Amino acid sequence: MVDIEDAIIARLESHGETFEILIDPKVANILREGKEVDLSDHMVIDEIFRNAHKGTRPEEKKVMEVFGTVDPTDVAKQIILKGEVQLTTQQRKEMQESKRKRIIAEIARNAINPQTGGPHPPARIELAMEEARVHIDPFKSVESQIEPVLKALRPLIPIRFDKVRIAVRLTGDQYGKCYEYISQVGKVSREEWSSTGAWIGVVELPAGMRDDFLGKLAERTKGEVETKILKGTI
Repeated sequence: MVDIEDAIIARLESHGETFEILIDPKVANILREGKEVDLSDHMVIDEIFRNAHKGTRPEEKKVMEVFGTVDPTDVAKQIILKGEVQLTTQQRKEMQESKRKRIIAEIARNAINPQTGGPHPPARIELAMEEARVHIDPFKSVESQIEPVLKALRPLIPIRFDKVRIAVRLTGDQYGKCYEYISQVGKVSREEWSSTGAWIGVVELPAGMRDDFLGKLAERTKGEVETKILKGTI
């Protein structure tokens, strides 16, 4: 259960009736992003209210009529997804900031400057977002906000989402140090072992990760890895 001091009211008005719950604001955000969560652990109390401040409750038959169930967690989920969530100014600010950082990280990971072929540093994306006065919705998913943000950024900086292909050659010893990392961050589209015992592979990954990827391989192999950025993007 969440403490009442940390909770917010989520409200849905339907059939001439008001239904309210007291819920953790962070959980409301997670649920609206399409993720599953056990709401019973994050409600102040497993109760549906007509007015949460006064503690009045709607009739059970009215709850059943509107939601098709009287189970508090099932009703709470519908209220959060279909109704409105009342955040304090500070809560909204904190949630917007968290979502903004995630959006910046996602764009930096996937985007490049098509004029240079290089990635955009997060700081550059952040400054462009500030200049464009991009609005971040604390309740919408990161994925649903990426394209509107890119649209706002394009008049200010050359940017597009892309992928790169990088050919990598590793000795047997280097393979053991690098392959798990390679397969985690990218997609190995081709691979083979040469007659000399070297592993040769083509790795596809988000363009914004190019420099970090090459740096990590160089670090793990003490600069002895052989790589080549293949022409053309995917």
